[in-house]
Amino acid sequence: MTQIIQEDGKTIIKTDKRIDTMNAPQFEKDIEPVLTQPGINLEMDCTELVYMASSGLRIIQKTMRAVMMKKGKFKMTNVNPDIYKVLAMTGFTKFMTVEQKKD
Repeated sequence: MTQIIQEDGKTIIKTDKRIDTMNAPQFEKDIEPVLTQPGINLEMDCTELVYMASSGLRIIQKTMRAVMMKKGKFKMTNVNPDIYKVLAMTGFTKFMTVEQKKD
């Protein structure tokens, strides 16, 4: 279950363990309301995330675009090394902030 937390002027989205074909539509629906806020400061906390399918990458891209259009900020934090590799290979790390999980 996706958690959305308001903290110190930013919105934090805490992901589940997986963003895959089965749960991606619900994840997208869960985060959609926060994407309407102008100037949003959005952080996606991926501490629990261990798997992300291409449907998850699509949602990340769509989220980033929505935030940019609202002149906000978006970053992913606590990304595990395997998911970071996928984000790097697909070019996401070139146009958005992605912070790896610290051991």
